[in-house]
Amino acid sequence: MKINLLSGMAVMLLLTSSVAVAEEPKTAVAEMTPLGGSTVKGKVSFRPVAGSVEVEVDLSGITSGPRGFHIHEKGDCSAPDGSSAGGHFNPGGKAHGSPRDTERHAGDLGNLQVDKDGNAKFRFIDPQLKLSGADSIVGRSVIVHEKADDLKTQPTGDAGGRVACGVIK
Repeated sequence: MKINLLSGMAVMLLLTSSVAVAEEPKTAVAEMTPLGGSTVKGKVSFRPVAGSVEVEVDLSGITSGPRGFHIHEKGDCSAPDGSSAGGHFNPGGKAHGSPRDTERHAGDLGNLQVDKDGNAKFRFIDPQLKLSGADSIVGRSVIVHEKADDLKTQPTGDAGGRVACGVIK
C-alpha cells in the first residue's frame, strides 16, 4: 500500500511538472495599413529584451514632424477611421503621459519622429510593455495619429485622427 501511494504521488509530480508553461513570443509584429486616405505603410516589431520590450519602427508615407504613436486596446483595424481599435491600452487605469513617465498608459509610446521624406525608422526599449500574460500587447493594435501627442491632455494627448493601424501578431 505504501508503494502504491508513493508511485501515485510520483506520477502526480511528473504530470504537474510536465504541464506546458506558455513562453513569451520571440517577436511580435504589427503590419501597418493606411487609414482615412493616408499612405502610411510599414511595420512595428516588438522583441523581449531583459525584462523589457524593444520596439523597432520602420514606416513610410507619413507627413513629416512628430506624430502620436500608441498601442490601443483592441486588435481591430476594420473601421476606416481606426475607431475599432478602441482607446489607448491602459491595464493599470493610469493617466495619459509620456513614455518616460512611470505613471502612464502602458500604450503611451509618445511620438514618432518623421523625417522630411515621410519616414520613421528607429528603436527604443520600453520597460512597461509585455508580450505575454494578462497585460500582453499581442492581439492589440498600434495606431499612428495625424498630429503630435502633447503627452499631457487626457486621455489621448490631443494627437488627432488615426492615419495608420496594425494588429500586433
